[in-house]
Amino acid sequence: MVEGLYSLIIIIALIVFVLGQAIRVLREYERGVIFRLGRLIGAKGPGLILLIPIVDKMVKVSLRTVPMDVPPQDIITRDNVSVKVNAVAYFRVMDANQAIVDVEDYIYATSQICQTTLRSVLGQVELDDLLSNRDKINQELQKIIDSQTEPWGVKVSIVEVKNVDLPQEMQRAIARQAEAERERRAKVIHADGELQAAEKINQAAQILAQTPVGIQLRFLQTLVEVSSEKNSTTIFPVPIDLFKPFIEGLSKK
Repeated sequence: MVEGLYSLIIIIALIVFVLGQAIRVLREYERGVIFRLGRLIGAKGPGLILLIPIVDKMVKVSLRTVPMDVPPQDIITRDNVSVKVNAVAYFRVMDANQAIVDVEDYIYATSQICQTTLRSVLGQVELDDLLSNRDKINQELQKIIDSQTEPWGVKVSIVEVKNVDLPQEMQRAIARQAEAERERRAKVIHADGELQAAEKINQAAQILAQTPVGIQLRFLQTLVEVSSEKNSTTIFPVPIDLFKPFIEGLSKK
């Protein structure tokens, strides 16, 4: 009786073990690459997967987009400036069979391709382009890396340069350059303002020259403005045109 009970327990344990080895459940974003006696059968999933115990081996692959940080790389730009640049890449597996069969570790391989491509591409651009034309560089990086990972069934969708660390002396030089540029713009704006003011004054002078009475009214308005100031003594030049009617009257007499 006891031996029969032990045999039943062993049989139940064996059945549970076989079912545990034979049944796999894959999520919607997972695929299982099946190898039967070492030969590729194909990718299966999602849902319930039945395997032959001991004969079949399954490698699980995720099809979700993976964000990967590219470690900082020491780069010498085209104009011989040493910088340290890091980036981020977004990729996903498009073909689970290729990702497992054609490359040993597709995540590590993609990381290495990103690092080498980052050094080679940024080494061909100047520092100003690296700081200003970031979108163009990102597109070029994505295109090159994606073309190299495509045989592995990996699609690189986005590559973004994150940080560009400059040496201290280069940061000071860029700051001086930016300050000089701001001073140049300020002088240009001031000169444009002077030019516009001179043009407006010239137009006003031409209009006032056509109406002598307007000159007198402008003079009187200026006197009112000056008298409003709290000054003990005010010296104001009087235009001779103001006395022209009196001079003409005296000359007629």
